[in-house]
Amino acid sequence: MTTYLPHLTAIPYDVFANPAASVLLPIVLGTTVGFNSRPKETQRTYHAMKQPPLRPPPQVFGPVWTLLYGLMGYAAHRAITKYPSPLASTDQMRTLYSAQLGLNLLWMPLFFGLRRPVLALADIVSLVGLNGYLTYLYFSVDNISGWCQLPYMAWLGFATYLTAGVGYLNNWDISEATLAKRA
Repeated sequence: MTTYLPHLTAIPYDVFANPAASVLLPIVLGTTVGFNSRPKETQRTYHAMKQPPLRPPPQVFGPVWTLLYGLMGYAAHRAITKYPSPLASTDQMRTLYSAQLGLNLLWMPLFFGLRRPVLALADIVSLVGLNGYLTYLYFSVDNISGWCQLPYMAWLGFATYLTAGVGYLNNWDISEATLAKRA
């Protein structure tokens, strides 16, 4: 049964075989999630929360994530279409990539939609671990794929700091009612 799991849960190989599709898929999905999170309301929430030091202005997130999604897709294209990894099959790498993309896309609804910083932190910590392993696998196949993952890993580390910092500074409560009291 588990031998069929990657076929049911992974992005199809044909997406990775096409470099444009592999790059555009995470960009389109990330943009869709971003716009479905009601950007103006998200920015109001962002400004209403107590923030840790080094937080970037909200305008930075869109361009940074677009670049990172593109690099992520290109890295996946190269790693999955190259010769097999000695550490994981192509199907396993597709499944891991699909899982990390799902976790990535889930963060914004958890944090800004449900306003659950604890769940968002658990999500992003899982995302960091999964991508650390995926980066290791990518380096085992293709150095360029591995290097393309490193900016994403660095940003995930920074995003983890921001998520934990916002959670802690706001007593893990960023509900609309709590933020309205501060305004």
